[in-house]
Amino acid sequence: MDVKRSRSPRAPAEDDRKRAGGWRGSGGVRPEMVLVGFLLTLPLLFLVFGGRWGSSSFPSSSSSSSPPVVSKPAVGRNVDAGDRGATPQGQKPVALKNVSASTATSVSQDKLLGGLLPSAFDESSCQSRYKSNLYRKPSPFPLSPYLAQKLRKYEAYHKKCGPGTKRYRRAVKQLKAGRNADNSECKYVVWFPCNGLGNRMLTIASTFLYALLTDRVLLMHVSAEQEGLFCEPFPGSSWVLPGNFPQNNPQKLHIGAPESYANMLKSNVVRNDVDPASVPASSLPAYVYLHVEQFQLKLSDNVFCDEDQAMLGKFNWMILKSDSYFAPALFLTPMFEAELARMFPQKEAVFHHLGRYLFHPTNRVWGIIRRYYEAYLARVDEKIGFQIRIFPEKPIKFENMYDQLMRCVREQRLLPELGTAETTTATTNNATADAAAGNGKVKAVLIASLYSGYYEKIRGMYYESPTKSGEIVAVFQPSHEEQQQYTSNEHNQKALAEIYLLSYCDKITMSAWSTFGYVAYSFAGVKPWILLRPDWNRETSDVACVRSTSMEPCLHSPPILGCRAKRDVDVAAVKPYVRHCEDVGFGLKLFDS
Repeated sequence: MDVKRSRSPRAPAEDDRKRAGGWRGSGGVRPEMVLVGFLLTLPLLFLVFGGRWGSSSFPSSSSSSSPPVVSKPAVGRNVDAGDRGATPQGQKPVALKNVSASTATSVSQDKLLGGLLPSAFDESSCQSRYKSNLYRKPSPFPLSPYLAQKLRKYEAYHKKCGPGTKRYRRAVKQLKAGRNADNSECKYVVWFPCNGLGNRMLTIASTFLYALLTDRVLLMHVSAEQEGLFCEPFPGSSWVLPGNFPQNNPQKLHIGAPESYANMLKSNVVRNDVDPASVPASSLPAYVYLHVEQFQLKLSDNVFCDEDQAMLGKFNWMILKSDSYFAPALFLTPMFEAELARMFPQKEAVFHHLGRYLFHPTNRVWGIIRRYYEAYLARVDEKIGFQIRIFPEKPIKFENMYDQLMRCVREQRLLPELGTAETTTATTNNATADAAAGNGKVKAVLIASLYSGYYEKIRGMYYESPTKSGEIVAVFQPSHEEQQQYTSNEHNQKALAEIYLLSYCDKITMSAWSTFGYVAYSFAGVKPWILLRPDWNRETSDVACVRSTSMEPCLHSPPILGCRAKRDVDVAAVKPYVRHCEDVGFGLKLFDS
C-alpha cells in the first residue's frame, strides 16, 4: 500500500506558494531560515524513507525498543492531518505527550504493575512485558493482593508440573495408557483454538481463570497462525503444549465427540447426580473434553453448576475448546463465588488484569507496535480510536456504517466540529500562533478496520476544512487487509499490533459484537462507545452508539444456569454484578455498580 501524505491544515495553499518562492519578501531569503529548515527536515527524511510493513504502513525498520524518553514538547510541531502512517513533519524526538515526567518515572519504577507481573524474567527476551504500560495511562483498578498471591502460587505450580518435568511425563504416560489416576499431584487443562485472534485471547484468559480456580496447569495448542505472537507468561516453564501430546488432533474436538462431558452425561459414562466422593478417579475415562463453544447462541456444554464441577474435578486431563469469553459464567458458579470475590473485588477488572498478565507481544510484534506509536501517535494531545468491523452474517453498507459513525462522533463530541474558511479565520490565526509556540492542540484518530474507506473519508473531511476550535486532527490507519484471514500468521501479527495501538487510545469507539474491540478497550481500561447493530430486518440503526457500562468484554452466548432445576434463569435480574450487554441484548457482562 502506498503511504499517502497530505499537506497540514496549518499550511494552506497560499503558504505553500510562499514556501515554493523561498519566503521571498522585502528582506529576501534569510540564511538562518534555510539552516533551520534543513535541520527540521532531517528527522522527516529519516522517518519518511524508513521501511513499511507489507501492504500496510507499519514502520518496520529495526530501531531499538527502548522506552520513550520524556522531554519537553518540541516547538513548532506540524502534524499532517490524515496520513495512513505518514510521518508528522518538522518534529523533534519527544516523549509521550499524555504522560508527564513524574508519571512516567513512577510507571517505570512500577514495571511489575503493582505486583501483577512476575519479576523473574530477563527483560530483553520480551521487551513488551515491562514496557507496554508506558504507553497507557495508569490502570484505574488497584490489584488485589490476593490475586497477586494467587498468581505467584500458580507460577510455582506450573513450573513444578509443566512440560519437561517428571510430573508432566508421568501424567502423559498415564494418559497414553488410558488411565485416570487417583490422587494425582498435577492436573491439566489443555486449550485448543477457535475462530479469530480476539476470540482466542478472550477464551485463553477465561481458561486461565478456570485453571486458577480448579488448580490446573494451563497448556496451549499453538497453531501455525499463532506462532510467534506472545511471549511465555510463566517464568521457568512453558505454556505451549508439546507436539507429541497424545490427544493433539483438533479434528476430534467437536460438539458430537464422545469424550465431550455433555455426551458422557447422555451415555451415562459419568453422572452428576451422585456424590462425587463415591466415584474413584480411576473409574473415569483418561480425559474429558469441554466444548465451550457458541452453539445456537448458547454455550454448548452446561458445565457451570456445582455438581458438574465436582465431577469434572475428578479428571486429571481436561481438553477445552472455546470461542467465548466465559469468565462471567464462572462468577455464576456458586462454588467459585467466594474465591472470585477475593481475587477481583472490582468485577470490571477481570480481563483487564488477566489480559495484561498473560499477553505480551514478542519482540518482533512489539517492534512493530512501538515504531508505529513513536512515529505517529506519541506527540499528540489526545488519541481517539475507531474500530469498525462488518460481520458477514449481518452486512452493513459502507455508507450506512459511515453515517452511523459520524452521528456517534457528533452526538458524543468525539472530534472537533468543522468550520469554514470565512468563519474560522480568526480561530485559525490563533491556532497558527499557538502552533508556532508549540501549544497547538493535535488530536490523532487511529482507525482499525479491514477497509480503507473510513480512513479516506475522515481524512478528507479534516484535510479540506478547518475545525472551529482551531485544533488539528490527524488521521491514521495502520493497515487494511480487506478480509479477515484466521490462518495467516502475518495477518495475526498485524491484528495484534492494532489491538495494542488501539488500547493506547484515550477514547475508543467500536463495532458491536467485536471481540477485537473488547480486548482493546479492556486493556486500555476505558469504557467505549459501542456502534449498535441495526435490527435484523433493517439496514440502519436508530441509535448511533451507546456508552458501555463496564470495561469488561461481553459473553455473547450465556449458558443455561438453571442446573438441576432444568430451567433458564435470567441471572442479570438476580445477580448485582451482572448485566446484559449493550450490543448483545441476551449477552452478559460483569460490572461494578
